[in-house]
Amino acid sequence: MVGNFSNSERIEVLRQALPYIKKYNGKVVVVKYGGNAMIDENLKQEVMADIVLLWLIGVKVVVVHGGGPEISDAMQRQGIQPKWVDGLRYTDEETMDIVKRVLAGKVNKGLVNMVQMHGGKAMGIAGMDGHLISAEQKDPSLGLVGEITGVNVEPLTVLLEHGYIPIVSSLGCDDAGNVYNINSDTAAAYIAGALKAERLVLLTDVNGLRRDVNDPDSLIPEISVEMAREMVDNGGVSGGMKPKLACCIKAIEEGTGNVIMLDGRVNHAVLMELLTDEGAGTLVRGRARQKLVGLNA
Repeated sequence: MVGNFSNSERIEVLRQALPYIKKYNGKVVVVKYGGNAMIDENLKQEVMADIVLLWLIGVKVVVVHGGGPEISDAMQRQGIQPKWVDGLRYTDEETMDIVKRVLAGKVNKGLVNMVQMHGGKAMGIAGMDGHLISAEQKDPSLGLVGEITGVNVEPLTVLLEHGYIPIVSSLGCDDAGNVYNINSDTAAAYIAGALKAERLVLLTDVNGLRRDVNDPDSLIPEISVEMAREMVDNGGVSGGMKPKLACCIKAIEEGTGNVIMLDGRVNHAVLMELLTDEGAGTLVRGRARQKLVGLNA
């Protein structure tokens, strides 16, 4: 608890954070936010407050969000049972209307409002705005689920240059104006790569990549992108973690420095990873670690 810290302990925390503040000042960090980490309203407030803190110390933060639980709730209230195909939401025209209303409307604007309540400047943007995310139909059996064909970073760079935190909902479109539902992990990976982000932070519902999926203590703290690729190709990872790890690889291939997978349900997980020696989750390393020089070096 912060209230139990002595003044000297508080000062030491700030001293330890200094090299990390210097490292990320002026750099782009993309945070993918979604899943169960968005269900708890108190936790959501804390995550957005942490985003504002990063922004205040000069980090150029971009938030890419999903909204699966909210979409499913809205569908069921309208008497529509969600349908899943290979882990992706089947999206027909009726479902797409709900996705757009909830994702680009309620969820997106709610996050924008929270950031501003905590003193930040945020701007909500849907993936189809300004053709930020170009997409095509992934598979007819999935309906209006999209596969990303390109990212136009200009809308984001303009917002960042004017001091805003872009809050991006994971929708895409094609040249004919068709709108597609995009997996938010995939959207974050492509956006981080296109922005050449220093780091992509994937907030998940587990503590990271594990040697044993059922054992939280078997966490793998760090792997190279080559090792991650081998695990995906050779069956070293399965279930929901496989597509997440594939997104980490894609982000690095597209130009992201490093990717970290964190448990988004842990208070201040993003700050612990970016601004302390402690760290959290699993780092997928694209660039070599830099030695950080503190005050006494």
